Parts: sequence; structure tokens; C-alpha cells
Amino acid sequence: MTLMKSLMGAAASVALTAGAALAEPALIFDLGGKFDKSFNEAAFGGATRWAEETGGTFREIELQSEAQREQALRRFAEAGANPVITMGFAMADPLSAVAPDYPDTKFVAVDVNWLDTPNIRQIAFAEHEGSYLVGMMAAAASKSGTVGFVGGMDIPLIRHFGCGYAQGAKAVNPDINIVANMTGTTPAAWNDPVKGSELTKAQISQGADVVFAAAGGTGVGVLQTAADEGILSIGVDSNQNHLHPGKVLTSMLKRVDVAVYDAMKAGTEVETGVFTMGLAEDGVGYALDDNNAALVSADMKAAVDAAREKIISGDLKVVSYYENDSCPAVKF
Repeated sequence: MTLMKSLMGAAASVALTAGAALAEPALIFDLGGKFDKSFNEAAFGGATRWAEETGGTFREIELQSEAQREQALRRFAEAGANPVITMGFAMADPLSAVAPDYPDTKFVAVDVNWLDTPNIRQIAFAEHEGSYLVGMMAAAASKSGTVGFVGGMDIPLIRHFGCGYAQGAKAVNPDINIVANMTGTTPAAWNDPVKGSELTKAQISQGADVVFAAAGGTGVGVLQTAADEGILSIGVDSNQNHLHPGKVLTSMLKRVDVAVYDAMKAGTEVETGVFTMGLAEDGVGYALDDNNAALVSADMKAAVDAAREKIISGDLKVVSYYENDSCPAVKF
């Protein structure tokens, strides 16, 4: 009996040690779900790549309500998950409340860069840089002289996308007309493909023949309607060119997958602080593949690649919406 107890005790201590050495990472998806074909799905792709390459496992939760944000953080931290990776700006306040209570746990916040908490890796993206490039492509592809932008929730982050897009479009055609709409003012705006479809139809009626969706799951409705109505669309975050081959001009890639993969790969050694992923870091860009190759002319690609190099070198500055909460190229 005593021998059995000591063996069990030894096994338990070994299990605890192994657990400490091999803490599982956790991933908290934002509202909209991990199969939104956009932001969350990019994160899931990065986590899946890490798991397949390492044989590791990760915990995950798809949030259904705002109330679950803090609960999920505490649950994973209590269970020993490390690092705990969160998706979206709305995790900022819950992280501020929870992270100080778990100083030995590392947290990773994608789309947050303003917290003053030492155990958080905060990752922001220069979305305006990548959006500038796809805006150039939209203007070059447009025959009507009007392009559209459909945002998800009306927040500065989405205006940041739209502002870069408008600047890129105007760089190609200073007289271009830009029609911009937001889906809503609550998190439900990230997952409303029906409203996305309605806004797209409204923009088409105003002459738009290329529409860029920066709206999470809502964008699925934008891309579908654009394809049905015979205009071009531009996807976001993930490469969405394959959703409607030959009808999606390009996708503004936001390498959330890389941010999540890198964090899981670093594990408990992940570096905390504030990091920005722009064109120079390959954190943003545009998608070119077999699905859209016929839509992107050699001249279009050359112009966009030249602008990319100028932005990286500092010769071309794309104005950030964040600088003074306004955009020189479009009114929201």
C-alpha cells in the first residue's frame, strides 16, 4: 500500500513537472468564430501549423458573448495554459483586469498595443500600409471610377484600414469616388453577412465596381454579392481569393497566422512588449495566386510593388487614421 502510494506520488510529481515544462498554449477567438474565413481563421491556421509541426496541442475557446472574455482568460490562466493568446481589440480591458493577477503567465494580445502590463506581448499591424496597396489595385481595376469599402464594427481600427485603402486608390486616380460604409456599432457587425450583402448592393447602385471588405465574417456576404453581381471584391486578413476564383481582385493579408504561430513557437519564452507588423516585417501585404493572376496586370503588380518598396524605405508615407482620428482621403 505504502509502495503504491509512493509510486502514485512519484507519478503525480512527474506529471506536474512535465506540465510545467510543456505548458500548453491557449487561443481565445474573438466573436465571429474560428471559421469566419478571415481574422479568427487566420489565427486558427497559425495555431494549427504550429501543432502539426511540433506535435503539440493547444486549448481554445470560441467566445459567444462579451461576458466570456474575462472568464476565458482566468480559466486558461488557472489551468496553467501559457502563453494565452487573445484575438481582437476588445480583449484589452479584460487583459488589463486579469494579467496582473497571473504574473507568471504570458499573454499575447493581437490588435492591442496600448496596455501597460509587463507580462503581455502586444501585436499591432500596419493595416493602412497593406490597405494602401490594395487601394491602388482597386483604382487600377475600376472601370467606373467608383470603388467601395465595407467595414465591420465602426472603430478606429477599421477606419485605419479604410483610410489606407482610400489613399492608395487616390494615388492611382486622384478623381476616384470612394463609397464607405460600416456594418454597425456593436460586435455583431463582425458576423452579419446579410448586412454585408445589402451594403454591397447599395454601393453597386452608387457605381462601385470594386469593393473592399474589412469586416470579418460579414465580408463573406460582401464577396458573395460582388461575385453574383459581376463586380470585383477584395478580401481581408486571410487570403480569400479562392472563395470566388477570378472574381476576387486580391486580399489584404494581415498575417495574424504568423503572429499566433510565432507566439506558440516561443512558448513560455515569448517576448513581451509592443510589436508592430507592417510591410517591412511581412506583417501585411496583398495576395497573388492562381485564383486572381488573370485579374492583376503586369503594370498593376509593378506599380504596387514599387509603392511597397517606397513605403518600406520611408520615401512614401501612408497617413495613419490614428494620428489625429481623421482621414485626408475619405469621410467615414
